Amino acid sequence: MTTKRREFSPEFKREAAQLVLEQSYSISQASESLGVGPTALRRWVKQLMQERQGVTPKSKALTKEQQQIQALEKRVKRLELEKKILKKATTLLMSDEMLR
Repeated sequence: MTTKRREFSPEFKREAAQLVLEQSYSISQASESLGVGPTALRRWVKQLMQERQGVTPKSKALTKEQQQIQALEKRVKRLELEKKILKKATTLLMSDEMLR
């Protein structure tokens, strides 16, 4: 029998990490009161500290600013892909036109 892995929202993770960073809870106190593992909480604290320093995480961002940066990066990537496809299509159409 497999157990389902719990998932937490970015808001929950951010608030849990803020308990440690801003309200002087220890990792063990905060993890026990929230019912999460200390390793996960340690990871969230580290991620929040990095995001506050301007590092965009590979996983889901915790801060609003980093979430917006991730959304914009995703959009830029998609637009670059569309541009590449259009360039190839134009090249094919132009070469077809030259052959006629």
